[in-house]
Order: sequence, then C-alpha cells, then structure tokens
Amino acid sequence: MAASAMKARRLLGFSVAVGPRSCNYRAPPPPRRHPEPHWPDPENPLSPRWQLGPRYAAKQFARYGAKSGVAPASLWPSPEQLRELEAEEREWYPSLATMQESLRTQQQAEEAKRRAREQHISECMAKMPQMIENWRQQKRERWEKAQADKERRARLQAEAQERLGYHVDPRSARFQELLQDLDKQQRKRLKEEKQRQKKEARAAAMASAEAQDPEVSGEPSS
Repeated sequence: MAASAMKARRLLGFSVAVGPRSCNYRAPPPPRRHPEPHWPDPENPLSPRWQLGPRYAAKQFARYGAKSGVAPASLWPSPEQLRELEAEEREWYPSLATMQESLRTQQQAEEAKRRAREQHISECMAKMPQMIENWRQQKRERWEKAQADKERRARLQAEAQERLGYHVDPRSARFQELLQDLDKQQRKRLKEEKQRQKKEARAAAMASAEAQDPEVSGEPSS
C-alpha cells in the first residue's frame, strides 16, 4: 500500500513538473475576418492590383454571398472568354477520340518505320555476299597494283644503276633525277600503248559493224 502511494506521488510530481513547461506554447488565434466585404479604392495608387480584378470579386462573393453585392451573372465568363477557354481546352485537353486517333497515327508511323528498317536490313543482307566479294576484289587489285609498282620501281632502279654504274649511291641526287626521268618515260610509253590499243579496238569495232551492216560501208546490198 505504501509503495503504491509513493508511486502515485512520483507520478503526480512528474506531472506537476512537466505540466507548466508543456503549456508555454500558445497557438496564434485564427485570422479575424471583416464582417463586411472589403472593396479597395481603385483611385488609390496604393491599392493592391490583385484586388481590382474579377477574381477578387469572385472571392468576395464566395465568402459573403449576396452580401458582397456582386452579381452572380458577372462571375460567368463572357462569350469571348468562353471561346478562349474552349480553344485552350481543345489544345491542352483533347477529347478521348482525338487522343485515340493521335495514338493510332503514332503507332502507324512507328510500324511503318519499323517495316522500312527491316526492309533495309533485308536488302543489305541480300547484298552482303556481293559486297564482300567486291571488297576482296578491291583488296586483291590494290595488292596487285602495289606489287606491280614495286616491281616497276625495282626495274627502274636496276636500269638507272646500269646506266650510272653500280658504284653510284641510290640516295644521291643524280640517281634520283635519272630515276624520275625513267619513270616519266615509262609512264609516257604506257600511255601511248593504251591509246594505241584503244584506236585498234575502235577500228576493229567499226570494221565488225561494217561487215555486219553493208549500208554502213556504202556497198549496195544484193
């Protein structure tokens, strides 16, 4: 019994000690509203601009009702404002049918893009063997051309050394000038040989055409 009494005193003492400290906070009173609507003076330059518009009038009507003196009909948008609101709604809040049509158009465009990409891949894969063969052919041609140039330069160097003597340094200016002259002469001969072959091929083609068509050669047909 004595123990329970002591425990009760401790609890009471704790509550007394803590109670005053917990009551130090006082909540601020709620803002006091004017009993009458407040209308600023539009002629006063210190009047807040936001209190001179229709939104403030609508707020006063919502707070005070008919006591505010605001006509309810004035709170509705004008025909011009209504058209602007409808246009804004159509632009930013399209109808379900419009959104479905837009989504369908987007899906069709993505599907067409996917089909075009797959078609392009199929065409490239079909051309791949020929492209690989062309690449190998070009590689062989480059290698053959490099080998031909290497052999041609070796022959030119051998000819230049034969003319100047093997004791001449290949790095000397005299040897390099002779090498360039021999290279130019050889290129000139190759060019003349190609032109001669073209003329012969052209003459052979004309002769073959005349043999097949006697009217070209001017001979009367039997």
